[in-house]
Amino acid sequence: MQIEAQKVVTLNYTLTDSSGKVIDQSNDGSFAYLHGASNIIPGLENALAGKTSGDALNVSVEPAEGYGERDPAKTQSVPREMFPEDAEIEVGMQFHAQGPNGETLVVTVVSVEGETVTVDGNHPLAGEQLNFAVEVVEVREASAEELDHGHVHGAGGHDH
Repeated sequence: MQIEAQKVVTLNYTLTDSSGKVIDQSNDGSFAYLHGASNIIPGLENALAGKTSGDALNVSVEPAEGYGERDPAKTQSVPREMFPEDAEIEVGMQFHAQGPNGETLVVTVVSVEGETVTVDGNHPLAGEQLNFAVEVVEVREASAEELDHGHVHGAGGHDH
């Protein structure tokens, strides 16, 4: 069966950055997604279309087809008082914040200087070329429930 919209795809993969550093991997057959439902980055999803079980490929994804380019406007300095009073704020910590339209954003602390905390709302992989070594483990039909919910469910269904 070929990978196409509304199929459940199980992958093994290793993700590296442009220097070859491993960023993420899943090699136990546990990573599955619903193709065509925007569950994975567009560059990888497009490269997988038409592949079948057993296919192996290397895919390089440019930022525009991954997590986007870095946007300097998403980095800003905010007063320390905007964080929980008892929190030890350290570089690398992530917090949920409210965006200008009320949406929830994840921001990463990039510096702490006195009473000023600089946070970055870019995805940590924004601006990065992403390199995937991928093996297609399985391609199957999605269940009606998976199609209705827009994502893969494990054995026995999904409760939410």
